[in-house]
Amino acid sequence: MRHKLHKLEEILTKLYAFIYIRGFKVWTTYRTQVALTILSWVLPVFTYYFTGTALGDRLVTSIGMTGISYTAFMSVGIAFQGYMSSIVTTLSSRFRNEQLYGTIEYYVISKSGILGFLVYSGLWGIIMNSISAIIILAVSSALGVRYHADILAVIVLVIMLVISTYSLGMLAAAFTLIIKQGNPISFFFNTFTNLLGGTVFPIQVLPYAIRLISFALPLTWALEGLREALLLGAPITHLLYYIEILAIQDVVLFPLGLGVYTYAFKRARKMGTLSEY
Repeated sequence: MRHKLHKLEEILTKLYAFIYIRGFKVWTTYRTQVALTILSWVLPVFTYYFTGTALGDRLVTSIGMTGISYTAFMSVGIAFQGYMSSIVTTLSSRFRNEQLYGTIEYYVISKSGILGFLVYSGLWGIIMNSISAIIILAVSSALGVRYHADILAVIVLVIMLVISTYSLGMLAAAFTLIIKQGNPISFFFNTFTNLLGGTVFPIQVLPYAIRLISFALPLTWALEGLREALLLGAPITHLLYYIEILAIQDVVLFPLGLGVYTYAFKRARKMGTLSEY
């Protein structure tokens, strides 16, 4: 019992260090950046809201959206797309920063280890995106979007999206270890997920060849399920199709991400390039 309490205390200490001290406390120190970050969450909602208003219902319906408004469609997309792009970027950028600061060796010899460093660092990205999602959905609600959420379904879908995103984040961290600069994984998920993941328009409007890439993205299936859960109130039993696909992707991506990351870390350590930038 005492050992378990000690282990719990150790985990809580690490969460406090990574999330509060290195995350929230540092972030809130730069108040201008906080304000700009919140604006970056909110402004796209208004941009696409007025775009949808200008397009009109007939054109919106013609691109494959029925039963929900364009504002509702894009709000869910913007709210949850950040989980993928931000967590992937957070993991690789944290690694990059530790290389620049010359502190990466500290995590190699610490109790949490380099894998623990990735796990705890990613939690800050999850918290930030959860705050972002709540703000975006609240703004959308003020613009007239009505939610009929099945909370259990939303939680399950978000967890499965986060697992796949963590896996891709480990791939991005592996590239940072090997090539140092110019990370193609981070670039792709920052630049193209809005286009290919069905974030602000249905993937049905894409050419078939490009749509095949969309089907390979966990974000595509997560957003489809989240829209049904949040906007239509679909229970989790009606969303098993999306959950099964996400589960398959998680089973494939997590071992792949962990394996590639472990290999890259051992290779960089063996070659003595771990802290090079």
